[in-house]
Amino acid sequence: MKTDTKVLKLVRKTESTAEAVDNPVAQLAPRAVPAISREEHLPDHKLLLEMYRTMYLSRRIDDKEIQLKGQNRIFFQISGAGHEAVLAAAGMVLKPSYDWFYPYYRDRALCLQLGMTPVEQLLSAVGAEADPNSHGRQMPSHWGHKKLNIVSQSSPTGTQLLQAVGCAEASYRFQLIPELKQRIKDFHADEVVYVSLGEGTTSEGEFWEALNTACNLKLPVVFVVEDNGYAISVPVEVQTAGGDVSRLVEGFPSLYLQRCDGTDAIESLEVMRRAVDYCRQRKGPSLVHAKVIRPYSHSLSDDEKLYRPDEERSGDAERDPVKRFGSLLIDSGVIDQDGLQRIKDEADREVNEAADIALASAQPAPDTATKYVFSPDVDPTAKEFDTEDQVQLSGNPGTMVDLINRCLHTEMARDPRIVVFGEDVADCSREQYLENVKGKGGVFKVTANLQRKFGGARVFNSPLAEANIVGRAIGMATRGLKPVVEIQFFDYIWPAMHQIRNELALMRWRSANDWKAPVVVRVPIGGYLKGGAVYHSQSGVSTFTQIPGLRVVYPSNALDANGLLRTAIRCDDPVMFLEHKHLYRQAYNKSAYPGDDFMIPFGKAKRVREGKDLTIVTYGALVQRSIVAAKQAEQDGISVEILDLRSLAPYDWNAIAESVKRTNRVIVAHEDSLSFGYGAEIAARIADELFEYLDAPVKRVCAIDTFVAYAPQLEDAILPQPSDVAKAIAELKSY
Repeated sequence: MKTDTKVLKLVRKTESTAEAVDNPVAQLAPRAVPAISREEHLPDHKLLLEMYRTMYLSRRIDDKEIQLKGQNRIFFQISGAGHEAVLAAAGMVLKPSYDWFYPYYRDRALCLQLGMTPVEQLLSAVGAEADPNSHGRQMPSHWGHKKLNIVSQSSPTGTQLLQAVGCAEASYRFQLIPELKQRIKDFHADEVVYVSLGEGTTSEGEFWEALNTACNLKLPVVFVVEDNGYAISVPVEVQTAGGDVSRLVEGFPSLYLQRCDGTDAIESLEVMRRAVDYCRQRKGPSLVHAKVIRPYSHSLSDDEKLYRPDEERSGDAERDPVKRFGSLLIDSGVIDQDGLQRIKDEADREVNEAADIALASAQPAPDTATKYVFSPDVDPTAKEFDTEDQVQLSGNPGTMVDLINRCLHTEMARDPRIVVFGEDVADCSREQYLENVKGKGGVFKVTANLQRKFGGARVFNSPLAEANIVGRAIGMATRGLKPVVEIQFFDYIWPAMHQIRNELALMRWRSANDWKAPVVVRVPIGGYLKGGAVYHSQSGVSTFTQIPGLRVVYPSNALDANGLLRTAIRCDDPVMFLEHKHLYRQAYNKSAYPGDDFMIPFGKAKRVREGKDLTIVTYGALVQRSIVAAKQAEQDGISVEILDLRSLAPYDWNAIAESVKRTNRVIVAHEDSLSFGYGAEIAARIADELFEYLDAPVKRVCAIDTFVAYAPQLEDAILPQPSDVAKAIAELKSY
């Protein structure tokens, strides 16, 4: 077979790569005659033909899925058509089961090149239990493969970016923490994290947060922007100032930035190789802005003819990467028409056979729906987490702040995987001043002296960006670290809601236990601050307790805070650990130290006061207010029992039921708003399951349905007071 000079240039080994990656802003215009390197001593032609086969196979799987959707044999389809060249190139230069991958839904060709099979991809399309991507739990093209290091992906646009940064940061911190070498495997000194996105996703704040941290820490993350010009129907010039995101990011330090024609397989291969090499050399992150096409609609739920004219679509068709590369191989003499057709025929047969296998595969059994909501291996409600009966207190009484801080100290000494970060949690980020200053240690001093004891590699400040904190923590947890992060105020947790609701809580379930994210999120919460006002006093816990997969804990005193936090750290699920700011330094809830292994299981309420006339079910700041009210009621001859739930998800239904069956009257008291608040669930279940034991309606004492005001008199009127609880006790007893 004759090979002309052009192809010899195409397949010669690149000698310019090392020189090129020294320039952080390089190759902003595509090269006319790019060069490629040989990977793992593959023959030149074999490499080219392997790449073509992957691209063609990817397109044919798209077409097969479209056919099956038209026959109502699958339920959703979204294609990677038009993106195949740059994705096959990325798969060529990256290492499956060595590097780490956070692809998005167009990345079919990448996953094939890494080693995912057509059968595995079509198992996803039919929702089969054997699907390695999600085992029938997610839409197709939501990639995930444990053996290949493809981390489970989801639908929210851009959430993968911060997780990819956290994954790379785990490798960075692994190099700084010597003790981890004995605790965690599968880290490589030159590993790279790949993350991809469409040009529309660059409008998301998490894209900019991810770039900021990756550049700040010089993390080995390869960002690939697959720019097909449209985010569903919205064109790039509407999404992006100037219509070119790579121009906007040129100022990021240490970012190796390149543009390429992502429909040109050879150019894409060279550009991706340089981008990966730059990261392997630990010079910082790289970003490849690849111009691709979208020859099919966004998905089969979309019709691009409604917003794209024929001439625009025809222009894209002329740049079809599969056709272009096939023609180049024939024109250059790498293969003839018959040889190329044999590759196509073989791929077509493989896709058809894979479809037959997938269609015959079983879907998940209905009774598996609740599997892997939580860890199947570590149960934080179990007896091994219950050491209350053996507790031996020692030393002077400490506040809730003191005992939380001490728990963090002892747990960090026990487990080098624990890292603590958030806004202002470090003692002093400029460590050269650490010995000259007292240190911050959090706005409430809960993390004081942790950095001083364990170093800046394990205790560090984050940017002022809540999604950044939680997203990075998820990526670190994926690699085996145990992040204990702080959101400075509950009121500002909402920017992290995507990461908490759609990623943190769902990671294990959506991957059927292939991946997990056991992060502890510490959150100061609540009012009664005298000056906290609207944005420092919220208490919307019901927003989080209704999320499956998320443990929610809310201690009312120092001893419980210590034991529950230790359980949160040692369990294997994501935990929201809520710390009431008003309770941080109250004298009435102090405790001596219970020991370094003291734990309280989740779902175990505490009877803080025995009674026989009625039960108050409560938690947090309302525990003490209920005690005050109960003592007042005792003077009137009313005996009140008080249950402190301590953990809200799960909660101790058995303790509630046992108490209500004895007292026959119940009040649910909490700081959350009355309507749609946490107590509504408890009250409804009592009415549903314990109705025959009730001598009166279930009563609730809660905040009124408004916001917490700044003026003390207004705050007192809005939040439930001991007098409100006392009034409810009297009314319920006299019913």
